[in-house]
Amino acid sequence: MTTQLVKTQRRQTNWPRWIGYAAAALSLAYGALGLFWALGGPGFPIGVGDEELMAEPDFAFKVSLLAHATPAVAGPIIAALGALGAAAGVLMARGYREGAARWLLPAFAYTMALGLSVVIQDYRPLVVIAYTPVLAIAKTFFGWPEHAGWGDLYHPERVNLLFLLLLGVVWAMTAVAYRRKAVGVCGDCGRTGREGLSLLQRWGRPATWTAFAIPFVYAVTRWAWALGFNLGIDPEFYAEGQEQGLWLAGAGLATLGAVGAVLTLGLMQRWGEVFPRWMIGLRGKRVPPMLAVVPATLVAVLVASAGGMYIRVVLARGGVTAATWPMELPETLWVVWGAALFTAAMAYRERRRGACATCSRDAIAK
Repeated sequence: MTTQLVKTQRRQTNWPRWIGYAAAALSLAYGALGLFWALGGPGFPIGVGDEELMAEPDFAFKVSLLAHATPAVAGPIIAALGALGAAAGVLMARGYREGAARWLLPAFAYTMALGLSVVIQDYRPLVVIAYTPVLAIAKTFFGWPEHAGWGDLYHPERVNLLFLLLLGVVWAMTAVAYRRKAVGVCGDCGRTGREGLSLLQRWGRPATWTAFAIPFVYAVTRWAWALGFNLGIDPEFYAEGQEQGLWLAGAGLATLGAVGAVLTLGLMQRWGEVFPRWMIGLRGKRVPPMLAVVPATLVAVLVASAGGMYIRVVLARGGVTAATWPMELPETLWVVWGAALFTAAMAYRERRRGACATCSRDAIAK
């Protein structure tokens, strides 16, 4: 192995070996909760047990596809899916590929991944993740808002959605690990040894620019509200939001999104690979790829799931109007934002990979 290859060699990752077991264990645990709820146990956090949604029951189904779920119906379904997930996760971890299992197992995994991380989600996981640093800064340095705390942000229903989103990501990783076993490529890196300039690399740059631009559509409207421009929305509603500090909070979230948008450019710039000179203590050092890939992927999933909910809301209301466009139009673009950001992150990851510690195959052509 050449000196250069040794320098760029990536550490061996073990997640493909245990991720299937993690999916099985988490699914079984949540399935047990489903059985508990079906038998009358308290704490059902979905549908009729979701206090936030039930505060406006007529609007609930527009926000969540599970708004009408009840413990008597959803509990047994959760229990059954949990049991199936436990069995499927173990089989996939062991690389079982006999007969129809070769396509049934990954189909189940991808269905669970998409369903848990996008389809059944709404805006609240994004709210929790985005407002956590905003609330931490506001509380620590400004003592604001006075009558809101962490309990107001981390409702049990929101924590439940976050757990389900995490489980969806675990199932997606399980499907990727199983596919590598099924097609006979390296289980650690997925390379075949015949890599060239991939489709991801061709689309990486336009995807990055798209993921950079879309957050500013949202940010401009929120900054305008904070500066006193109502942009045509109902004046009484706007005045009420001013009194509650709603537009200032929205501006904080928008600023966080704008900062993230600028950081997105690092997925195709040199400062996204080597820390710039102004970063004292880190200047000139290599940026760990996962430092960019993990948060970018998380944001991509969060905004795509929230964007899907906003599209449902807009369609249910009959479309965007002149009086509602600032509140609804920017969020409908989040599905595109999520897809673009995920593509950009995967292209960056693919480009930054060094030689594999398991198969010793080198990075793809750049």
